[in-house]
Amino acid sequence: MKINEQKIAALISQGEGISLEFKTCRNQINRDVYETVCAFLNRHGGTLLLGVNDSGKVKGINPETVAQIKKDFVTAINNPQKLTPTAYLSVEEIKTDTKKILKIYAPESSQVHRCNGRIYDRNEDGDFDITDHTAQVASLYQRKQATYSENKIYPWIQIVDLRPELIEKCRRHVRINADNHPWAAMDDQQLLKSAQLYQTDPLIKESGVTLAGVMLFAPDSLILQVCPAHRTDLILRKVNVDRYDDRDLVRTNLIDSYDRILAFIKKHLPDPFYLEGIERRSLRDAIFREVASNILIHREYASGVPARLVIEYGTVTTYNANRPHGFGALNPETFAPYPKNPVIGAFFREIDRADELGSGMRKMMLYGKQYGDADPQLIEGDVFRMIVKVPEFSQNLTTSPESPQVTPQVTPQVLAVLYEADKAQAASKLQQAVGLKDRVHFLKAYLEPLLAAELIERTIPDKPRSSKQKYRLTQKGKEMLESNRGDR
Repeated sequence: MKINEQKIAALISQGEGISLEFKTCRNQINRDVYETVCAFLNRHGGTLLLGVNDSGKVKGINPETVAQIKKDFVTAINNPQKLTPTAYLSVEEIKTDTKKILKIYAPESSQVHRCNGRIYDRNEDGDFDITDHTAQVASLYQRKQATYSENKIYPWIQIVDLRPELIEKCRRHVRINADNHPWAAMDDQQLLKSAQLYQTDPLIKESGVTLAGVMLFAPDSLILQVCPAHRTDLILRKVNVDRYDDRDLVRTNLIDSYDRILAFIKKHLPDPFYLEGIERRSLRDAIFREVASNILIHREYASGVPARLVIEYGTVTTYNANRPHGFGALNPETFAPYPKNPVIGAFFREIDRADELGSGMRKMMLYGKQYGDADPQLIEGDVFRMIVKVPEFSQNLTTSPESPQVTPQVTPQVLAVLYEADKAQAASKLQQAVGLKDRVHFLKAYLEPLLAAELIERTIPDKPRSSKQKYRLTQKGKEMLESNRGDR
């Protein structure tokens, strides 16, 4: 989401402070940019504006060097010799008048970061090297562990207590995405240390697996010993609204939990055919990939509140234990991403199960209205809620005005109705094929949409309410049934 010129002007007018820094960077990145990034990560986060001098005057960046500066920055912050642990930050290019500046947002991190081997902290409008100040460094570590429960260290849990096949699964995944990924050549201990999942307590000087490491890689029995309230309750509630129609109680590691959440979604939600230009895109997968990762990444695991995902008629709602940084509905226009479990989030991004911080929410807002005809709602509180509207009958959607025709995608339930209607049948027979008890729900979710799509037709079209009314396949329905014979 691009920031307009007025917002940038308002930001600059605030002047440099504890969460805002200006750097000129006309032709290349100043060396102290990385020190500021380190300080922001260690303190409360902040914004860097490159192309603005100390007095707040926009000097701009040489247009010929913009691409190289962006490349150099991303390369440096992902280089453990420059910044450790590495960070996942994006650079946004902004045009003001005829000049270009770059905006970098560095959120507060759950880790203590070093730049060129030195620890920097933020105070007012300056970056301070505190490496040799033992008390300040100890205080910084204590604050991080107190604020982010994922950093809690369990000295009695060692790497041999984890599941090596899960670690290898993740190693293979990153190797597929990037042959030269550093994890590919690391052993389990090196990988876990690199991902900040195995740490040393700076006070007691003992090492162990962190809570994040346990949640990602421990056996289920060990996870429940450390976090007994951990579970993700997946519920389908459409017909039996007092209880549920289907349920999956997930009490396992976060990697397998993610896969089971998406499997439940794919089982119960339609996936309309959607063209973005000339490219097919799955709206359901784009939206619920973010929903699934959000439930797992941003949960407060020190809380006893279990997570829930509830599919109801036309709506999916999630509930997640949260340590709030505000209350009420989030505004996409002013939303500043705040990582709740940065270590878990970073790991999910490495194994391609989450998007860059903030971009997942933008995708939800971008595709949510196309999918469910309403913008998703994200509501901050002690329990974080997401409300996503969903279609009850899958249709082909297109961004191209030349393709106004809509045709239903065949879900297993629709397919069952079509098979039953191969011979003329009463509505009650078609309803039995879907296994629904609620007649109104069947009519709205299946029968009426199939009639509108001209896949079935009434045998007595002039008397739609006739007691002898039956429904049979049209030629269009027969063609669709034939093309999906192997899917039943």
